[in-house]
Amino acid sequence: MNSSYRLPSGGAWLDRGAPLSFSFDNSAHAGFAGDTLASALLADGVRVVARSFKYHRRRGVVGLGNEEPSALVRLGGGERSEPNMRATMVELRTGLQAFSQNRWPTLQLDVGALTGLMSPLFAAGFYYKTFMWPRGAWLWYEKIIRRMAGLGTPPKLPDPDHYDKRHGFTDILVVGAGPAGLAAALAAGRAGARVLLVDEHPRLAGSLAGTPDTIDDSPAQFWADGAAAELQTMPNVRILPRTTAFGVYDHGFVVLSERIADMSGMRERIWKVRTRRIVLAAGACERPLVFAGNDLPGVMTASAVRGYLRRFGVLAGRTPVVFTNNDSGYATASELARHGCAVSVVDCRTEPAIASAALAAGIRVLTRSVVSRALGSGSVHAVEVALLTGGASRRLSCDLLCISGGWSPNVHLFSQDRGRLRWIEDIAAFVPDTDSSSGIVAAGSCRGLFDLHDCLQDGFTTGTAAARDLGYAVPPAVTPNAKGEAGGNLQPLWLVPGRGKKFVDLQNDVTAADIGLAAREGYKSVEHLKRYTTLGMGTDQGKLGNINGLALLADVTGRTIPAAGTTTFRPPYTPVTVGAVAAFSTGEAGRPIRHTALQDWHARNGAVFVDAGEWRRPSYYPRAGEDVWAAVKREMRAVRSGVGLVDVATLGKFDVQGRDAAELLERLYINAWRRLASGRGRYGVMLREDGMVFDDGVVMRLAEDRFHVTCSTTNAEAVLRHIEFLLQTEWPDLHVFVTPVTDHWFAAALNGPLSREVLAALCDFDVSNDALPMMSIREGNVAGIRARVMRISFSGELAFEINVSADAGEALWLAILEGGRKHDLTVYGVESMGGLRIEKGHPVVGAEIDGRTTPQDLGLDRLIRRGGHFIGCRSLALAPPPAWAGRQLVGLIGAPEGQEFPPGGHVVAKDLRNRPQPMLGPVTSWGWSPTLDRMIGLALLHDGRSCIGQSLFIDAPTSGACVPVTVSEPMFYDANGDRMRG
Repeated sequence: MNSSYRLPSGGAWLDRGAPLSFSFDNSAHAGFAGDTLASALLADGVRVVARSFKYHRRRGVVGLGNEEPSALVRLGGGERSEPNMRATMVELRTGLQAFSQNRWPTLQLDVGALTGLMSPLFAAGFYYKTFMWPRGAWLWYEKIIRRMAGLGTPPKLPDPDHYDKRHGFTDILVVGAGPAGLAAALAAGRAGARVLLVDEHPRLAGSLAGTPDTIDDSPAQFWADGAAAELQTMPNVRILPRTTAFGVYDHGFVVLSERIADMSGMRERIWKVRTRRIVLAAGACERPLVFAGNDLPGVMTASAVRGYLRRFGVLAGRTPVVFTNNDSGYATASELARHGCAVSVVDCRTEPAIASAALAAGIRVLTRSVVSRALGSGSVHAVEVALLTGGASRRLSCDLLCISGGWSPNVHLFSQDRGRLRWIEDIAAFVPDTDSSSGIVAAGSCRGLFDLHDCLQDGFTTGTAAARDLGYAVPPAVTPNAKGEAGGNLQPLWLVPGRGKKFVDLQNDVTAADIGLAAREGYKSVEHLKRYTTLGMGTDQGKLGNINGLALLADVTGRTIPAAGTTTFRPPYTPVTVGAVAAFSTGEAGRPIRHTALQDWHARNGAVFVDAGEWRRPSYYPRAGEDVWAAVKREMRAVRSGVGLVDVATLGKFDVQGRDAAELLERLYINAWRRLASGRGRYGVMLREDGMVFDDGVVMRLAEDRFHVTCSTTNAEAVLRHIEFLLQTEWPDLHVFVTPVTDHWFAAALNGPLSREVLAALCDFDVSNDALPMMSIREGNVAGIRARVMRISFSGELAFEINVSADAGEALWLAILEGGRKHDLTVYGVESMGGLRIEKGHPVVGAEIDGRTTPQDLGLDRLIRRGGHFIGCRSLALAPPPAWAGRQLVGLIGAPEGQEFPPGGHVVAKDLRNRPQPMLGPVTSWGWSPTLDRMIGLALLHDGRSCIGQSLFIDAPTSGACVPVTVSEPMFYDANGDRMRG
């Protein structure tokens, strides 16, 4: 294979006997099995890989692993398109298609790069300030901003691949399989503890891969291979390569993401692991240095350049310059020199001891010097070097600039577990505080130890201690004698003076000037700085840039770095696909659809279905030539003028029994229940503890100690959880049993002025108004089937709800249809049921109970039991939160033959189409009223009662509609309830 930057031998991860072909931006390339996309592109001399987010500057590969901020690509196309993949973490495979992102029309000629010419207009916080004027143009600005925002383009087709979830249990979870991680796993595994070892790379060894370091006088790679082989033979040890621990939660709960190598239909697996101990051996990231032009392609961290040489046999450049403030940079310089490169080292320190060995090896060393500027267009071709003391600069030609600004331990998972960090001045980094209450123990360079022998010893010590703490008999561990490359002796250098853009966060184009501007404008808190500048908010989570950013903030505000503090570390540590999180919990497999006993009948009779919570329900029953509105109008008119039948089996139902049954209801609902007579019912409203309406329903008393309780379809499971939680934790003394019986009963509702005639012909008991008044229940036979008949109405008409056992549901339904044939009985669905509900103004459903409404908001304050003690009563006595205060339910009436109300609309005072104005409140429900022959709706308006009679507008900017309405009472039909009591 003829790759211009591939060495003829070497590469610890490569299988040179397995060549692979792939493409990048439709250009053919080649690599080997074991390559990453980044290493293969570097081997073929590809330097520009992507464009930056804000300024669309050319960007290349910077890092070696998950810290990569710049080389983000899109993989595949069509249904398998996957954006924002780090080229450093993409394993090469034959036929791989990769594409650059954030550019148009091509990577080399990107129109978006014009934003770089206007960079003074796009400083930190520009979006907060630039688009304030003129006020009426915001909606125009918004479209442009939304089009420019975001990284990559999401796929538009359904994902054909599969994902998996598994649960795991272990004694000790070791995160990271470098020297410390391997040592910790060996120590714990030899003691007999159950060990789970995870590493995000396909091969174990970490920094030991291909290194010239030695362990027991043999190449360190030999020791790593032997350790991995021994762990593989242990039955109590499980190894998961290609696996990232991305989230740590309470009580030893850790979430892992495993990438599947063979891509045979299964792409990713999520592991939910419970562990008794966590050993964090996640290593450290080498920090870049901040100077002008530090984002040019060809500017890479020194450790990444070293890694590409050792793992993949790739020279990232042939005329390199190493810019360092510590000894680590010299390891890269020595490695490059051994492969024939003419290397120059620029060291900001004064006569470092390691420089003499470098000079003896033929490496040019410039001390007390800095790279003040990297030069180039497509990629770096020279650097300007200046003395720290000032004076004229000199120019060094190069095609690669290796930068080493010290090391930042990967403490993210430790901090997620609420572990405290402490600042170590010698290494200029935050490390885990050993006195912290976190359940995680850090080991190796994750703890600030950068000497190989120290890392191995720390790993064995940590693994031994973890196993001993769990009661395992631990054999004595002997730390092998290790000799590694020199490191340390850091002299912090946070910002190099010089003209030009100096980038701190390469992914979000945050510059040193942005941080200074944010501080001058008052954003001195590190959390404010993060949000104002977007520092560390990209997919890399600031792994390379955060410490530099904190240092610059501390400097400009006159504080120390530990005083400035760190931002909050949150999962995920690295990006995780939504498909993996959902896994097989998608579609009907993830949320099984429930059907009533009449599902087959509904399907045979032309129902159009809609999902309602867990249920699939008939939405409407169109006849030939009818669209949805025509069908719904016909069904609603039939209910208002004759009789209609609807399947309401999905309503949540509970059987509540026991001597304290009434007491339970008194505590759950705002209503009173003790004096409710047997055979009678009452409408009840349930609150959350914050006083917000949770659910509603009708409760029928069957006996002194037994109730039939109903709730909304979509809230049934939540209501059951709510009740069970209270009974188990707050009221365990109550003698009461709550049994969910939704599936036990089929229910059909007869509605309309002729409903009594239809039912009377089928019953063996009296259903007159005197025998079965409103809000009462009777048991008897309906069409020869034992049934409970309740006199309740959701439609506002005379209505009866008939409950029978589920297996008798279809027989009951067919009998009612036959009995109602002479009355032209019409079957209707939930769309018509909702329309009837809006006409009647029943408030407690859907968006009206969005978790921010009180009974007073909905006009239900008359139901509140005075002096009662129920869930939410104390909160009701408090003033409502200011943001929610004064919202009141009102009705909205459209003009005759007016426009349909747009979805997502808010009520506003004026028709200022496409111009911002104050919103008075959201439209919660709407539909066409055949009774009023116009659109009607319900809304929650601030001080809504005072708006009744006013002419306002429903504005929906996303659809460009603005519809005139008149505010009315929220009940449009039979306000006195004469028809439902008839």
